[in-house]
Amino acid sequence: MGELRVDLTKVKKSYFNLLATYQTAGKVDGKYLACIVKWGIQLGVNVDDLRELENATPSPPTEKAARIEALYHLVYMIYLDRVVEDLELEVAADYATKLGFEKELVGDLFKSIATIPYDEVSSQDLQKEVEDFIKIQNG
Repeated sequence: MGELRVDLTKVKKSYFNLLATYQTAGKVDGKYLACIVKWGIQLGVNVDDLRELENATPSPPTEKAARIEALYHLVYMIYLDRVVEDLELEVAADYATKLGFEKELVGDLFKSIATIPYDEVSSQDLQKEVEDFIKIQNG
């Protein structure tokens, strides 16, 4: 399969929204911060990106389609290093609840995604998992 196909600019935007959410939350758990920094490094976030971030005001998406896309980008970030770690799932589930999704359903979504072997994952599979999750969410 190779790489998941995704617009890296949009993923970085989602990453900055995630970062902004945790910055405004005040004290952030150190292990969460380590995970968030790791994703930034894996995404290739650089000084120019951070300068751009200073001039923008990232915020978590509120529209349904944007929240679904943010969830998909979270999954993408988890798969960047081809290893799904419990801590990454914990951070992702926490952020997904901040996006307005129910914690239990988010946990189930990430567990089901985590069981798909990386080499067999396609963008369509992940998108379908996220879409199915949303259908359940809005049951």
